[in-house]
Amino acid sequence: MTQRIVITGTDTGIGKTVFSAGLAGLLDGFYWKPVQSGLDNETDSEVVARLAGLPPGRVLPEVYRLSKPLSPHRSAEIDGVSIEAADLSFPVLPAPLVIEGAGGLMVPLNRRTRFIDIFAEWRLPVILCARTTLGTINHTLLSIEALRARSIPLAGIAFIGDEMADTQRTIVEMGGVPQLGRLPYLDPLTDKTLRDAMIAGFAFASCTGDH
Repeated sequence: MTQRIVITGTDTGIGKTVFSAGLAGLLDGFYWKPVQSGLDNETDSEVVARLAGLPPGRVLPEVYRLSKPLSPHRSAEIDGVSIEAADLSFPVLPAPLVIEGAGGLMVPLNRRTRFIDIFAEWRLPVILCARTTLGTINHTLLSIEALRARSIPLAGIAFIGDEMADTQRTIVEMGGVPQLGRLPYLDPLTDKTLRDAMIAGFAFASCTGDH
């Protein structure tokens, strides 16, 4: 895997944080979520710290921590904060870095800038997390088109949820994008069950699972 990879999703709440935790753990790397909206419950960085099995200090602090579980632009306005794109330069580290966006590609950071605009500046490879349930074909193909329209490199699709063979095949064929694998919903969800599922579900994970 590349030294730096961006994880985004077709929507919010589809499981990209769990996937990010699994990937960061397998790569024995770092995790960074630059913008966190909502602090009342467990944050995404705290989820990753719990599930990734990384040494202390590998989950990097967020640049912006916003109180309300809303789109970052609105949560920032409520907090009296202005999110500046210049503050979101990715760190250069001696190990792989998994960077997680918030929600989908078009989520606004402020009234001018969306996450996809930041990704276009970074030019880092993106893994697009997509659920397998009804509606995902439309959301995923639109996300693929948006990435390609901005020449953002797309490493492939990580499906999350129950096996839906025809849906997954349709997205891969019509989108012309590799299927990296599928992460099922896990119960119980622990660092061990996540690591085992990543190794079982993703071909690249078998090369990193013993690290």
